[in-house]
Amino acid sequence: MSSRPRLIFLLNSAQRHLQQWMAAQQELATPAAVPAASPAQSGVLFTLDKSDGVTMGELAKALDLAPSAVSGLIQRMEALQWVSRRPCTLDARTQRVWLLDAGRTQLPALRSALARINRQLTDGFTDDELQTVARWLQHVQHLHTQDTP
Repeated sequence: MSSRPRLIFLLNSAQRHLQQWMAAQQELATPAAVPAASPAQSGVLFTLDKSDGVTMGELAKALDLAPSAVSGLIQRMEALQWVSRRPCTLDARTQRVWLLDAGRTQLPALRSALARINRQLTDGFTDDELQTVARWLQHVQHLHTQDTP
């Protein structure tokens, strides 16, 4: 009789390894004189490329991050001149984030790295297996919304 997999350990370990591996892959895809975007910074750049000028709250929701984490992330990206944060014209208390040219130039290399990462992540798995993994991960994402005994 085989024991059940140690899902919590495996998930936490996989997440740490994935973040480190993704950062290394993105660094390989980045030109030498340019700072490499972290996985979180890449998420910001991809989000702004699709919807430039989103609010900090919308960005936090899109990236599934706490608003305080997004604030620090954007501050570091402003220092690199990849993004700009400005008050919303309708509500000065709300900050909107805009993609700058230096951030936009990161996107082709990041897309290439992301395609390679996705190919390697899915290599050797059938579509049905990947659907099962995706369904399980979505289940885990929503555990906090379920009633517990």
